[in-house]
Amino acid sequence: MTPSTGGTYPPRPPTTWHVLFDDGRQQRYLPDRQAVLRYVLAVGPHTASPRFEVHAEAGRVLLADGSDGGRRFALVEVIDLARPGETERLRRELAAADE
Repeated sequence: MTPSTGGTYPPRPPTTWHVLFDDGRQQRYLPDRQAVLRYVLAVGPHTASPRFEVHAEAGRVLLADGSDGGRRFALVEVIDLARPGETERLRRELAAADE
């Protein structure tokens, strides 16, 4: 599946999704894509900005000395609820995933 931004999802399902919103002032970590969709649809109408940046866990960061630097997230999609039809697209995707 390809998001509306034209990118592709990570090759393996990410274990954690990260959502940034309200111009980066708020963030949430969610367990899966369906949780992201439910969350965006639930809080979207109440946020200061209709734009949500969705990042997926993309492996670990390896520091120069070889030690573990923590988790790394890659931008997967930008959901903009102000875009015509965006809310309906998310609802359709969520309904298809629930089938």
